[in-house]
Order: sequence, then structure tokens, then C-alpha cells
Amino acid sequence: METSFLLAKINMLMTSDHSSVVSMNLFVALLCACIVVGHLLEEYRWMNESITALAIGLCTGVVILLTTQGKSSRLMVFSEDLFFIYLLPPIIFNAGFQVKKKQFFRNFMTIMLFGAIGTLISFGIISLGAVHIFQKMNIGPLEMRDYLAIGAILSATDSVCTLQVLNQDETPLLYSLVFGEGVVNDAASVVLFNAIKSFDITHINSRIALEFMGNFLYLFILSTMLGVLAGLLSAYIVKKLYFGRHSTDREVALMILMAYLSYMLAEFFYLSAILTVFFCGIVMSHYTWHNVTESSRVTTKHVFATLSFVAEIFIFLYVGMDALDIEKWGVVSNSPGKSIKVSSILLGLVLIGRAAFVFPLSFLSNLTRKSKYEKIDLKQQVTIWWAGLMRGAVSMALAYNQFTRSDAKLRGNAFMITSTITVVLFSTVVFGLLTKPLVRILLPSTKYFASTTSSEPSSPKSFTQPLLSNGHDLETHQNGKSILRPSSLRKLLSTPSHTVHHYWRKFDDAFMRPVFGGRGFVPFIPCSPTDQDDHQWL
Repeated sequence: METSFLLAKINMLMTSDHSSVVSMNLFVALLCACIVVGHLLEEYRWMNESITALAIGLCTGVVILLTTQGKSSRLMVFSEDLFFIYLLPPIIFNAGFQVKKKQFFRNFMTIMLFGAIGTLISFGIISLGAVHIFQKMNIGPLEMRDYLAIGAILSATDSVCTLQVLNQDETPLLYSLVFGEGVVNDAASVVLFNAIKSFDITHINSRIALEFMGNFLYLFILSTMLGVLAGLLSAYIVKKLYFGRHSTDREVALMILMAYLSYMLAEFFYLSAILTVFFCGIVMSHYTWHNVTESSRVTTKHVFATLSFVAEIFIFLYVGMDALDIEKWGVVSNSPGKSIKVSSILLGLVLIGRAAFVFPLSFLSNLTRKSKYEKIDLKQQVTIWWAGLMRGAVSMALAYNQFTRSDAKLRGNAFMITSTITVVLFSTVVFGLLTKPLVRILLPSTKYFASTTSSEPSSPKSFTQPLLSNGHDLETHQNGKSILRPSSLRKLLSTPSHTVHHYWRKFDDAFMRPVFGGRGFVPFIPCSPTDQDDHQWL
């Protein structure tokens, strides 16, 4: 009897392991298919890899539903831990590593306005709207905590899809604003969500509100400092020990592991890991990257970009398949009209919530800018509003956390999960498809680049001035006028104005780079990095 039971147990385990292997094979094959299809659709600029992966995931989910006779639609279960611990870190780190830092920090106050204050405004509008509307619709038993949670969940923009839709070289201002806001927004949304779960919101008063704001500032500052310290530590270790003398593999491995360690330390101390790894990427690109050998610099640049690319495709493929999970949709299938109504209301609240802060905060930001060339005009504001409407895997993960921990089959929870999925799919596909055509209509490239050459090119404060130039001095003719463009960033900085960036460069050259290395502060050793025209890394 015991022998037969043991044999049955072993057979079950072998079957389970084999099923997992089959699922992983199919999933990897689908990832390859996403890359191939994305390459074939490259010429159609309105289609990006994110939407391609989402469409393939949905189609695969339909096929699995049909083959299992409606029992399942997925190869793997959506896991919040898989998303936050393994998939999100390489994407956010690479974004910080590749971002054009001068453009990002020049717009830092506007980014903080949009990312922090804007998230609070959007959160308030979505939460209040959900409370007043859904309580009258009788969609199921939901507590005040659930209504506030849905506000935090749908305040999280999809910075991953923004990377796919906007181009850093074509629209540097929009990219830095929308993506920078997205990173701060994701961090703020997660902090909001965790605060809702931890604070006693049954008796909201001024003390609770002040504690909440203090907690947010505490998390933001400490998370940023941890990322900066991790980046500086990696730069110091690589500069002092110079691993490249013996093995470039050690340099690459150390950079990857130090970046991931910063993320996990932030999770361990209950900080915002998204902000930590983002600023770690910025610091590593400024110091550590210049301290490693030339071959390591090329390797790390491509390794980080590849890991980020694969993680992005994985996430959207994952979301596409899990969106058709029959268990969640079965609860609301008896009232499809109400389900569509709830999803439409949430989507409308997202649109209103974003408009409520983009246009007023852009107006406030423009008040601080003296030159008309620095101001964010109405067309740019519309583009920023539209590009930030997409919701993605962060919203999905938070929704699963809030509405599946108790019971996903409860009517109210099922409505919230399925509505979140609907908003994510609709916003990613529809808004994602229309963003590039909208950018072309509102900001045609000819007009954009004309403004970059005619908008006071000598002023380092100009929003639209090109950051990089790899050629020689060029003269462009605009309205019959000959305009001289700087041949390099070094020449542009030879007569700097007294801006925050100017004082930072003086401090950086005097104190930071001699200790932590960086461009021009690494002694020449055979096979070491050199300072030959790497104008991309400032």
C-alpha cells in the first residue's frame, strides 16, 4: 500500500515537473515570436513591441481557453513577486542608466510636480469618483480602503510602455518629462498603496494626513539616497581595485549585482525600490561606467538594454495571457453591462484625473520659466497628458494584491480586478497605438528640429536644445539666417551660465570625480576606458 502510494506521488511530481517544462518551453517560444513579429512590424511605427506582445498573449490565451474547454487561459499564474522582484528592476535600472541626465535634471522640478503632486491629485479624483459612483451601483461589498486602493492602483502610469512609444532622441523634452514623471509616479503610487494598507483610514484627520505626507517624503529621500550610495560604492570599488586588469567579467558582474542589491535592500527596508534602482542607474552611468575597461563599457551597455528589452516583452505577454483568466471573469459574466459600465467609469476617471494635474501644473511650471522657448506649450501639454494615460503591469500587480488576498470570487473584488484589466488593455492598445500619430500631428519633426536650431541654441536653459552632437560645427539656415551649432557638449560648456547644473559640474569636478572617477578622472592604463568622444554619457 505504501509502495503504491509512493509511486503515485512520484508520478504526480514527474507529471507536474513535465507540465512546468512544457509551459516554459511554450513561453520562451512565444517570447521569440514577439521579437520576430516586432522586427517585421518595425517599419509600422504605430506598432511597438509592447502592443505586439500583448496581442500575442491575448491570442495565446484564447487558444488555451479553447483547448482546455474554458478551464484555463494561461501558461503561468500572474505573480506579484515575479513582477516586482525579477522583471521590473532591469527595466527601471536601464532607464536610469540610459537617460540623458542633463535633460532629466533640468526638468527635475517639473518632473517632481507631475510625479508626486500630480499623483496625489489623480489619486484623490479617482478615489472620490469611485466612492460616490460605485456605492450607488451596488457592485458588491467594498470598504473605504478598497475605494482608496483603486485610486492608487489606477494612478500608476505605465513607464514601460512610455519607453516604447516615445523616442528619447526625437522628443527629449517629452521623453524626460513623461518618463521621469512615470518613474516617480510608480514609486508614489506604490507608497500610496502601502500607506492605505498600513494606516488606519477609518478615522482620517489632519494628524493622519500629516503622518502620511511625512512618510511619503521619508521614503522618497531615503530611497533616493540608498540608490545614490549604491552607485557611488560600486564606482569607488571599481576605481580602486580596477578589476579589468584581470577580468572584465568581474566588472560586468559587479555592476549588475550592485544594481540588483540596491533594489533588494530597498525592498528589505520597506523603501521605494523603484526610485532606488533608478537613481542607482543614473549614478552608475555617471561614475562607474567610465571606470571600467572599454570592452566592459560596451558589454554593460548592451547587457542592461537586452535584459530590459526581454523583461518588457515578458511582462506584456504575461499580462495578455492572464487577462483572460476565466475564474475572474466568471463572477461578473452574469452582468456584462454593469462590468462595461464600471470599466468605462474608471477609464473616464483616469482621463479626468490626469487632465486635472497636467494642465494646471504645467501652467505653474511655466510661471518659473523666463524664456518662451523653455515653456511647455499647449500642444506639448496635450501630448504629455495623452502619453501618460497608459496603465500597465504595476496597476495589475497592485490590483491582484488588493483584491485577491481575501477572495477574488467576491462580487466587488471580481468587478475591480476585471475592470482594472480592461482599463490596462484598452489604454495600452488604444492610447499606445494613437500616441505616435498624435506626436507627429502635434509636434511634427520638421517643426521640432527647426525649434531646436532657432530657439536660442547658445542658452543651456533651452528645453529643446539638442544635448549631443557628434559632428563638426554646422551651419543651418532657418528663414535665411545662418545659425552656428556647437560641435560638442564640451564646447557648449566652455561658457556656462550660472545655473544649478553649472554649480553641480564645478562641485563634481572638484570633489566627486577625483574620488569616484568618471569621465576625464580615470588614469590611463592599457585597455582602460578612454575619454574619446563619448558624448552620450554626461
